[in-house]
Amino acid sequence: MRIIQLLPELKVGGVERGTVDLSDHLIKLGHDSAVISAGGQLVDLLNEHGAKHYELPISKKNIRALSQISNLKKIYLEFQPDIVHVRSRFPAWINYFALKNFQGKKPIVISTFHGLYSKPFYSKSMSYADEIIAISKTVQDYVQENYLVNKSNLHLIYRGCDLQEFNTTAPSQEWQEAWFKEFPQTKNKTILNLPGRITSWKGIESFIDLFSYVDTSRFHGIIPGPIADNKRNYFNSLNKLIRQKHLSEHITFCGARSDIANVYKISDVVMNLSSKPEPFGRTIIEAAACGSHVMGWDRGGVKESINAINPVGLVKYGKVDRLAKQIDQVLATSPPESIPDQFTKECLVNATINIYQLALSKAS
Repeated sequence: MRIIQLLPELKVGGVERGTVDLSDHLIKLGHDSAVISAGGQLVDLLNEHGAKHYELPISKKNIRALSQISNLKKIYLEFQPDIVHVRSRFPAWINYFALKNFQGKKPIVISTFHGLYSKPFYSKSMSYADEIIAISKTVQDYVQENYLVNKSNLHLIYRGCDLQEFNTTAPSQEWQEAWFKEFPQTKNKTILNLPGRITSWKGIESFIDLFSYVDTSRFHGIIPGPIADNKRNYFNSLNKLIRQKHLSEHITFCGARSDIANVYKISDVVMNLSSKPEPFGRTIIEAAACGSHVMGWDRGGVKESINAINPVGLVKYGKVDRLAKQIDQVLATSPPESIPDQFTKECLVNATINIYQLALSKAS
């Protein structure tokens, strides 16, 4: 097979990493793989495993990007893909127009709904595909309710965790010493972890509120995640809230961490408390693969993953007092030794390739 994946850019992120992982697997199986994006640091990984990267400025939602339709047609004529896999709404529109009056061999189009997309008209481009992948049952149900798609063409494939990176191997002694030197306030404490970038819908206020209900002599909260320049005011407001609640010694922002797997491993409980339903909630799967207990609100993709790992970790949305009471119930259970197969990278890439082959068999 000859496969092209289409997405805005190849900077660090779950969608981007999944694109590279799938490309690597395709190459290892003897298929031809290419990716079209505006570029980014993950392009080097494509080059390393032998995939082709076509750089097109398709990450911006503007008229200039729409002018890339003719360039996209040229790439398709050159590469001759059997499958075009679109992973984002705006690139999906460019692909739609590029293929509308396409003169060459028309490829099969696969799309992946990575989110609970708002603006149904703008998002319709993702439904213009021969086969559609949803990253959770939550997303699958949402697509069925909001888009005119044939149920038989809609497939559930959960996001995949790389068990080479996320596993229960203990962090080195050197790493642990460095961590507790940098964050001595976490030593000899039960560590509650809310990972994720600093943004308003990640439930950070709920996490701060949680420490009004727990024994702060026993627990310490950490929030590892990047802070974008345009989120500085919000970050400052969170620090102000922590000071007002007299929790400065009990909650620590850790910044962006390249060693997040080890941070999961020294955490007793990793939480997802997003204020809107998550389409999947990758941090829960990664943390469980590292042997950490997991907790979160009883809805969205987070409900699906925690339910498959340890349902005791599920709490009714917004009930912070209940969340506090349930921590000890979770800690009394055995920590995860691994994760269900459907949440692994191997399952993701194999299931995706099966969809490609299904689509080709239908077309033949």
